[in-house]
Amino acid sequence: MATVQPDGAGRRELTWRALLLGGLLTFVFTAANVYFGLRVGLTFSTALPAAVISMALLRGFKDNSLVENNITQTLASSAGAVATMIFVLPGLVMVGWWTDFPYWTTALTCFLGGTLGVMMSVPLRRALVVNSDLPYPEGIAGAEVLRVGGRSEAGAEESRFGLRTMLFGGLLSVIMAGLVALKLAASEIAQNFRVGGGATGVSFSVSMGLIAIGHLIGLSAGIALFVGTFISWGVLLPWRTSLVAPGTPVGDLVSTVFSNEVRFIGAGAIAVASIWTLLKLLKPIAVGLAGIVAAGRARKQGGELAITERDLPGSVVIGSTVVALFPIAWLLWRFAEGGPVAQDFVPALVASLLFILVIGAVVSAVTGYMAGLVGTSNSPVSGVGILSILVAAVMIAALFPGQHDPEATKALVAYALFATAFVFGIALVANDNLQDLKTGQLVGSTPWKQQLALVIGVTAGSLVIPPVLNLLNKTMGFAGMPGAGPDALAAPQASLISSLAQGVLGGTLRWDLIALGGVIIAAIILVDELLGIRERRMGGKGLRLPPLGVAMGMYLPISLILPTAVGAVLGHIWDKRSEAHSRPEFMKRSGVLLATGIIVGDSLFGLGYAAAVAGLGSDPFAIVGPGFESAAKIVGLLVLGFLMWLGYSHTRKAALKVP
Repeated sequence: MATVQPDGAGRRELTWRALLLGGLLTFVFTAANVYFGLRVGLTFSTALPAAVISMALLRGFKDNSLVENNITQTLASSAGAVATMIFVLPGLVMVGWWTDFPYWTTALTCFLGGTLGVMMSVPLRRALVVNSDLPYPEGIAGAEVLRVGGRSEAGAEESRFGLRTMLFGGLLSVIMAGLVALKLAASEIAQNFRVGGGATGVSFSVSMGLIAIGHLIGLSAGIALFVGTFISWGVLLPWRTSLVAPGTPVGDLVSTVFSNEVRFIGAGAIAVASIWTLLKLLKPIAVGLAGIVAAGRARKQGGELAITERDLPGSVVIGSTVVALFPIAWLLWRFAEGGPVAQDFVPALVASLLFILVIGAVVSAVTGYMAGLVGTSNSPVSGVGILSILVAAVMIAALFPGQHDPEATKALVAYALFATAFVFGIALVANDNLQDLKTGQLVGSTPWKQQLALVIGVTAGSLVIPPVLNLLNKTMGFAGMPGAGPDALAAPQASLISSLAQGVLGGTLRWDLIALGGVIIAAIILVDELLGIRERRMGGKGLRLPPLGVAMGMYLPISLILPTAVGAVLGHIWDKRSEAHSRPEFMKRSGVLLATGIIVGDSLFGLGYAAAVAGLGSDPFAIVGPGFESAAKIVGLLVLGFLMWLGYSHTRKAALKVP
């Protein structure tokens, strides 16, 4: 897809109305994502819904522009990023260190970590967006949304077709999600079963959105995810469950072993794959840094720089990073007061700041790469959080060796979690920012304006997270916290990450499982490198096996991976058939538009449903009760298959009629 190169004359981009609308959307989307993420362990990307809403509301202004709408969606997209801080902050309540979430401490932690994420992702733009062939599925989808919306009134038949295709895809996904909300269709089709002396299972989320994401990520990434899932569910689970004493119900056996053992093997795989990915990115990152220096030199010498190449100046990036360290140091001191860390705080502070900077830089590169590979929604940032908390816990254990009483151990665990929260903020926002910058590259936005908008979005999201967390803490609580009731929110990522910290500092972590994951992914790295040699010999043709994709497949639930892999195969078939058309690129783009519409519809419905659940309680729209589950599974699978067939079939027929 070609990059738009605007001349910059008279374009309205970073406007007050874009900032105000984006800020308002950030408040709403962040609150919804916090609740949804704590309830089911998943958050949804808010960039595409924000783009749709922005176009609908700003269309009434005659001077609105495509790049102005992009600023709104960039700002609002930070809601999905900042809200994911819930994957670590509730751990402080779970371990019993906090009883609630202090407003300014929580808000500043989110803001400072997120702002550092923006700054650390600036040099990555050239390495991972400009000079990379990563697919960026949601970034491309966002560009298609903005382009179609911006051109739909120009009268071009292709633009009208594109808008109709997106709306049709959105309608199909809303129908599917609506049937699930009514309980007429199952949200997941799962079956656990015995394999020899062990057990495993198969699970498939009834989600058109996941299939659409698979269409966008491509066949190589889809195969990598499936290979990882096969390793976990086809090999590791049967093996590890066979070691458990007989008598445990198969469903409980599979769930327990996957959560307590296999997922930790996947965590080790992600850690090693992340390090390998970073090593391979060192050269392009250096090129990106050199590009920033060259751009700054050209600006000082009065040279002209294309709008699409104007990042935040290096002085702002470095200066903001250094300035942020002072309030972070103050927050760390306030947090450590009265505990064992305060007794030897200076070395702990130096180590903590180095940890935040160094590991933050590592995870910003890794999560940016993962966002480019599989999209923001599918990127398992919690896996990078696992790597971060392991490093933090080992660091604290080295600084404060020996046996500690339970209260001192709790304080050390809490400090490790708090320091990791800043790294988490960096990872989450870098994960989101590069996806937005890909959209900006495709529609001709100014990078520094997008980067500034994201800082504003981080600020807005940070202000709303503490009251929402406190409300949920008081009304429902979190599973695993002292006094948690039966209706407590699961908060699965926060539970896992706090368990890791307790395992390291309490001496109970299964390092053998982490190491096994590393060994497995090392073998995958070797296979991928051999495939790379073959690909180069074939002139750039051939499939690869991205190690991070395999590691993500090992770590994430099979219910998320299978529909994504199916979507990757469907997208590949669509693209192959498109090559026989007289306008192959138009036909391929038609598939992208359909997938984009499906994702937008799924996201908008997810937002509305999350709001309904928050206000009305669980399953607010259910019209059938217990006893319909078996029929709902059949209905879900049949309707999903029919709607996907209808979407592709209708889009192909309609595209063939476009002159």
